[in-house]
Amino acid sequence: MAASASTSARAEQADRVLVITRVFDAPRARVFKAWTDPVHLMRWKGPRGFTTTSFTRALTPGGAWRSCMRRDDTGEELWQSGVYREIVPPERLVFTYAWDQDDGSRGPETLVTITFAEHGGRTTMIFRQALFDTAESRDGHQGGWTSSFERLDEYLASL
Repeated sequence: MAASASTSARAEQADRVLVITRVFDAPRARVFKAWTDPVHLMRWKGPRGFTTTSFTRALTPGGAWRSCMRRDDTGEELWQSGVYREIVPPERLVFTYAWDQDDGSRGPETLVTITFAEHGGRTTMIFRQALFDTAESRDGHQGGWTSSFERLDEYLASL
């Protein structure tokens, strides 16, 4: 019975993990910089229909970051923030991620881990975000990140 409960708990956790693998036609140093340099990040971060209007960061383990995405149609601002846990240029980036709530509190925190591997001038990025409170929250983030990564691909091609 304990094994069954353990298997069930692992399956439930897997439902709350987001993994996206994407290949970019750019060297990994450029892709890594697009994630860590505010000038670049503000050009692509956020799904279509949103504009990143602010991104501040202290790019060091333990350093904080904060970002604002504005809805293009309504002007609504959505803030998110976190703390860098690990920075290994240009191979790995790990940080916490949480949305600011209307009452000023922070929403549920997830951990984002991104690895970058270069193969022949192209970069394979593996993006992992966990543990979401619900599978529905994971699915919403999957749509947002997928759209953002489409924008990142277009931005990298323009450089």
